[in-house]
Amino acid sequence: MSITKYIFVTGGVSSSLGKGIIAASLAKLLQARGYRVTIQKLDPYINVDPGTLNPYEHGECYVTDDGAETDLDLGHYERFLNVPTSQSNNVTTGRIYQSVIEKERRGEFLGKTVQVIPHITNEIKERIQILGKSGDYDIVITEIGGTVGDIESLPYIESVRQLKWELGDDNALVIHLTLVPYLSAAGELKTKPTQHSVKTLMESGIRADILVCRTEHELSDDLKKKLALFCNVRQEAVIQSIDASTIYDVPNMMLDEGLDKVTLAKLNLEDTTVPDLTHWNSFLTRHKNPKGKVKIGLIGKYVELQDSYKSILESFIHAGAENEVKVKVKPIHSEYLNAANIADKMKGLDAILVAPGFGERGIEGKIEAVKYAREHKLPFLGICLGMQMAVIEYARNILNLKDANSVEMDPETSDPVINLMEDQKAITNMGGTMRLGAWDCQLTEGSIIAGVYGTKEIKERHRHRFEYNNAYRDQLESAGMKTTGINLETDLVEIIELENHPWFVGVQYHPEYKSTVANPHPLFVNFVAAAYSFSKSKSK
Repeated sequence: MSITKYIFVTGGVSSSLGKGIIAASLAKLLQARGYRVTIQKLDPYINVDPGTLNPYEHGECYVTDDGAETDLDLGHYERFLNVPTSQSNNVTTGRIYQSVIEKERRGEFLGKTVQVIPHITNEIKERIQILGKSGDYDIVITEIGGTVGDIESLPYIESVRQLKWELGDDNALVIHLTLVPYLSAAGELKTKPTQHSVKTLMESGIRADILVCRTEHELSDDLKKKLALFCNVRQEAVIQSIDASTIYDVPNMMLDEGLDKVTLAKLNLEDTTVPDLTHWNSFLTRHKNPKGKVKIGLIGKYVELQDSYKSILESFIHAGAENEVKVKVKPIHSEYLNAANIADKMKGLDAILVAPGFGERGIEGKIEAVKYAREHKLPFLGICLGMQMAVIEYARNILNLKDANSVEMDPETSDPVINLMEDQKAITNMGGTMRLGAWDCQLTEGSIIAGVYGTKEIKERHRHRFEYNNAYRDQLESAGMKTTGINLETDLVEIIELENHPWFVGVQYHPEYKSTVANPHPLFVNFVAAAYSFSKSKSK
């Protein structure tokens, strides 16, 4: 039986350098050589998971098939590798400490004093190796959140030191991602921040095997030689990561730099095949050479931070390439959207997507956007809360139920067209208690959505607590809002469509979580195609 190899990706100098993209790019190259690869993220914050974090704090919360609420980097992993992640792919300090404390309460440590070393570090090492011990992977890449030197990251760094020693140099390596800044006043790149970062890592007992250097300018051979000498790595292990026009360029850039070759050599793995990136590069060609363009309004309340809707934005890139069109997304803040300015804000759009979210802020603006799309026959996609807003808008303006609302926004509404699920009413804890993960859905034959998927049954990922109220289903159906997707087990409505509208779909689930480069999500592909048809019809 072959031994699983482990790669650890650490960061220094600055946050947001792109450890997740480097990890995903290396994984893609190794996968393209025939190796079975997965990636996991270790997050140093004390939250048990990001499920209760505001998107302004941490970007979007990504959800896996098995219902894990995770860091958004897991979305990158899935989009690059086209392999599902799970609960085991994201671990936080909160979860580590929670597990250790529960073991202590059960008496599993036999009266020992529970300490960071060895109890916390042992728990971390155990979590790191869960995926490797499954037998499903040849290589496990572990991204350590934060930067070297952060107090909260120290237990993870120590765990990596121990594990690297236990596994041996042929079975584990450390990639350190740093910044090589350009000082315009001096007109040169500076290596000192990287040297200090590597020194900090070495003070923790870890020597970087490979340096990946983020930079705005090309690194000369002399600069690479200097970095190699002062950072104690081979020159071929100094990898340049220059700014790219799209994250999907990075695997090819890492291939040109030889990151995969150096990695395989250090792990004593065969380097006999050439990475097959045919499908990947076909996607890139279509993405960079569109034959048309569309402009889609993204109506949300976290639009100031792009990472809040990361999966949606990436899904538009996948769907745009599939349709050979450039999708220009116009973020529109729903909090500042109203009946007086709606026409001006929607001007020039070819479609509208009303985004997911929680809480009452910006709700009325979302409802105005839905109404505009309905009345102006603009292609419309509502996701999760966006679908619920479509139901509320229709109930208010077509059924004339002026008080129609969600009990999330108005617990006392006389017409709760969106209600709390029965099994949610007694829940007081917020974290991990929503309807999460993949759920089955039966589609109605002849509907738009059945045409989108080309099948009768689908399984999609959810993350919500409130639901379409079945008490209003007959009224809404009779008035033209059709239910075209249902979970048969619970009889919960998953999808709505409008009669007499060219393309109007609301889904309770999150299709953006399952869109990848290899398999663009059909709902986004179809939505972008509808937007392009609308765009062409305007120019006739």
